[in-house]
Amino acid sequence: MDFLELVSRRYSCRGYQPMAVEQAKLDYVMECVRLAPSAVNRQPWRFRIVSSDADRARLQQCYSREWFATAPVYVIASILHDEEWVRGDGKPHGNIDIAIAVEHLCLAAAAQGLGSCWVCNFDAELCKKLFSLADNEEAAVLIPLGYAADEPKEKKRKPMSDIMA
Repeated sequence: MDFLELVSRRYSCRGYQPMAVEQAKLDYVMECVRLAPSAVNRQPWRFRIVSSDADRARLQQCYSREWFATAPVYVIASILHDEEWVRGDGKPHGNIDIAIAVEHLCLAAAAQGLGSCWVCNFDAELCKKLFSLADNEEAAVLIPLGYAADEPKEKKRKPMSDIMA
């Protein structure tokens, strides 16, 4: 599959089949994450795989949606603020770096036949507390992973003429 086909295949999956994700597929996805670029190669991130029933139930408290609870695996993507590169004018790049790494995760998942979804509208403080994140660590994105039970909707994208200057 070429890159355009992969990008076209990836969508925000909001329904998962009740079947486990093979460890080899998780390992592949996380290796793709590990290889993601970051500003000044700081790699200011930490990723946690959440798959036990107890940990999944704890994480579901941070984002209480029926569809979210169907995922067999979650990844908590965190920014390590004391490791992020800061531009000369004071702009920190942790948010940019985590976004690159998470999109690597989602594309790698799609390449493995898995569905994923970015979840940013969750209770980050509760997540920090429930998973004992360090003071310098911010849970930035939750990513459910699994075999899709839903169908992708048509992607609505602006025409090229609207995004090119």
